Amino acid sequence: MSPAGRATETFTAEHGRAPSAVWSAPGRVNLIGEHTDYNDGFVLPFALPHRTAVAVAPRADGMLSIATLGSDGELHRSPQLSIAGLAPGTSTGWATYPAGVAWALRGAGVELPGADVVIVGEVPTGAGLSSSHALECAVALALLDTAGRAPGSPEAPSLAEIALLVQRAENDFAGAPTGLLDQTASLCCTEAHALFFDVRSGETEQIPFATLDAGLELLVVDTRVKHSHGESGYGERRRGCERAAELLEVKALRDVAAEDLDGALAGLPEELRPLVRHVVTENERVLATVGKLRAGEIAGIGALLTASHASMRDDYEISCPELDLVVDTALASGAVGARMTGGGFGGSAIALVRSADRELVEKRVLDAFAERELTTPRSFTAVPAAGAGRDL
Repeated sequence: MSPAGRATETFTAEHGRAPSAVWSAPGRVNLIGEHTDYNDGFVLPFALPHRTAVAVAPRADGMLSIATLGSDGELHRSPQLSIAGLAPGTSTGWATYPAGVAWALRGAGVELPGADVVIVGEVPTGAGLSSSHALECAVALALLDTAGRAPGSPEAPSLAEIALLVQRAENDFAGAPTGLLDQTASLCCTEAHALFFDVRSGETEQIPFATLDAGLELLVVDTRVKHSHGESGYGERRRGCERAAELLEVKALRDVAAEDLDGALAGLPEELRPLVRHVVTENERVLATVGKLRAGEIAGIGALLTASHASMRDDYEISCPELDLVVDTALASGAVGARMTGGGFGGSAIALVRSADRELVEKRVLDAFAERELTTPRSFTAVPAAGAGRDL
């Protein structure tokens, strides 16, 4: 049964009535363009078929009840919350994310009547595939529905505005310093395409990415590893980029041209140079990847993916032994290109492989982990899917 079907069934059992609507949003894979979003740069994500569904019905008392169906098959309930009383620090644990969305919507002037919410997800958690943003985007759409302002209605905010509200919920309510990549991907991606997103201008373009038609598959390998320094490492790198932009007297590292990179690096402290080099060259790799995909040269992006991983490993220093093992093994087994994806310090890697080689690459990665007595990774072929929408 789909997440939407399970959400409907669970909601009805929990509340004794059917939901008024069910909305769902997908996780994402970032094909290329890592840690460029908070530097006003370019990214190229696509949506996964894996989705998080939110069944909802309005209440009349201004209260928010939230329950989620866990991977253990049990329904986990949060204490009821007063929407008017929501503020950073008033919610803890997993409920912080949906509560933060309600807080952000109310702060933007959306009159929420109260709601019963049941969440059912299938996006792997802790895998760097943006399970939290799939949840938040689906909750945002569901709560907007209760206020009569869901997409398609006359007073609906744009998808770009919804993405900004979800970012505010993450940054200011949950305290996670995320950029705009994940929310925009979850809301705006379309089937068989990657989303070319210029974070500064907000412009998007759907870029054809039909891998199977080209005899290729994109293998996602979830290492099932999350290193403890991931959160602090993200913040440190973001602050380093902001400091470098200040020293270079530019609004963001997006403004450093590739041809000016050497001169820019020469004027920076040694510890900031690798960060700047990664961001500037990664933006160039995104543009080059988009160019090849526009020309129908999907296999031609392989070297760019691999170069991106080397930059994240050596300059940005956000890879880890498990991610490097996936990339190195995949490349040695015939992958066209491979890289880690997501924030780093664990999570997932991707490998662009010929369809005929996919089983071999997958097996050799599994064997490499087994030989080192590492946790068995999860793997699947990712096919670009549709973004968020209403299921019921």
